[in-house]
Amino acid sequence: MLNYSVAELRNMKKNRKKQIVVLCKALVCIFILVFSLSCKSATKGSANPPLTDVLTDSISQIVSACPGEIGVAVIINNTDTVSVNNKSIYPMMSVFKVHQALALCNDFDKKGLSLDTLVKINREKLDPKTWSPMMKDYSAPVISLTVRDLLRYTLSQSDNNASNIMFKNMLNTAQTDSFIAKLIPRSSFQIAYTEEEMSADHDKAYSNYTSPLGAAMLMNRLFTESLISNEKQDFIKNALKECKTGIDRIVAPLLDKEGVVIAHKTGSGDVNENGILAAQNDVAYICLPNKVCYTLAVFVKDFKGNESQASQFVAHISAVVYSLLINTALN
Repeated sequence: MLNYSVAELRNMKKNRKKQIVVLCKALVCIFILVFSLSCKSATKGSANPPLTDVLTDSISQIVSACPGEIGVAVIINNTDTVSVNNKSIYPMMSVFKVHQALALCNDFDKKGLSLDTLVKINREKLDPKTWSPMMKDYSAPVISLTVRDLLRYTLSQSDNNASNIMFKNMLNTAQTDSFIAKLIPRSSFQIAYTEEEMSADHDKAYSNYTSPLGAAMLMNRLFTESLISNEKQDFIKNALKECKTGIDRIVAPLLDKEGVVIAHKTGSGDVNENGILAAQNDVAYICLPNKVCYTLAVFVKDFKGNESQASQFVAHISAVVYSLLINTALN
């Protein structure tokens, strides 16, 4: 089940027209692909092409129409893998908060520390201009929160102040980068800067990068393998299932689908003076009622348009992948 607030559900209704447009485009794309593939099959008298080929073709068609660059990776039932534009690297933006959470929890495991450890935060040292639901929730000069609270704000609401606090006082970017390199290929990612540093210099966002498959691999391992203590890993997974950001991206075409369980983390960049959006990202682990589980990573960079337009491309890809997998029986 998806858990969203009443306000969010109301916003979903307002965006319903946009979602309908996205879904219509996706259905047209699927129809064309199925028709094309059936014609090929009939002509050659051969079996249907592999699912991975169908996914690659359908995603590539969407990507080719994008006024920017899109990289996509799909891992199906922990076995079959599809990637499009995976040779490029993309600014992670807040997607790196998953990496941060895993590294921090691993460090706490090693030190025998609890996520219920209390942290006192001087409000004056927080950035009032950055995205921070935590600041809106607490107005006292000194805020007392547990590490669990900070992680939940970071993962479920993408709070930048909470992330900065943990990087400054608990585990820095270099230590985070080093731990993640034990989980996914070193060449597939880099974590060099905090949210605070990227906010001060937007170009630094490009130095916190990932390949789509690198991000998908980490999310997939998080949900299918034991990486840290069960208690902390379960906490991270549940926090991602409660993610409240970017519901117009991968989540958008799945909102009204029964039996679909989604956990995801978004990342968003800024629009520069030339009208170029640096990044609009989403990485999700999705389980369908037909027992198919898949990881989907979509990274958009240098997009000539606004956030809503970029999100529509992400949602379109999500809709096509879902439509193909929900009707597929995997061996």
